[in-house]
Amino acid sequence: MDRGVRPGVTATRFEADHAAEDARLVLRARGGDAAAFSRLYDRYSRMIHGILLARVSRLDVDDLVQDVFLAAWRRLDNLRDPGAFGGWLSMIARNRATDFHRSRVDAVALPDTLEAHDATAANAEASAALDVIRQLPTAYRETLILRLVEGMTGPEIASRTGLTAASVRVNLHRGMKLLREKLGERSGASGNALA
Repeated sequence: MDRGVRPGVTATRFEADHAAEDARLVLRARGGDAAAFSRLYDRYSRMIHGILLARVSRLDVDDLVQDVFLAAWRRLDNLRDPGAFGGWLSMIARNRATDFHRSRVDAVALPDTLEAHDATAANAEASAALDVIRQLPTAYRETLILRLVEGMTGPEIASRTGLTAASVRVNLHRGMKLLREKLGERSGASGNALA
């Protein structure tokens, strides 16, 4: 481990071309170019969706994605390094998820007689798998959701998050191993074949 880097904190390093393109788009967006900000949205919306999905209910994710991009648009002048847009946006998303949980009112249980509108077996299994993914360490959780849910490739994840391709491969490999173990434990305990 490098000195000066705290355990559990992942340093992000974006490729020079990627950071330069982000910087150009940010500077144009600061000048009022909505199309430039739209391009930033296109580049990062799946990643932000995945980061939020790792932290909050899927029913709340779409609204929070919009909140994150709205906050970024409003605070764009506060971004000191325009080439660091992706990391800055990721932190806004993580903070927004934390704020969401702090402000959330406890849910009230509904009577058993009500049927859920998405109670199909496939949705139940997907929800169970997502619950297990959310219990994994953050690095694995985000990387797995970006890959499995958002459909991003390893290189896309690396370029959008600033992680090295090797880090993404390691996170996916270790995360999948933990996910299989957890799903196997859950399957054995509940009798469902989730794995």
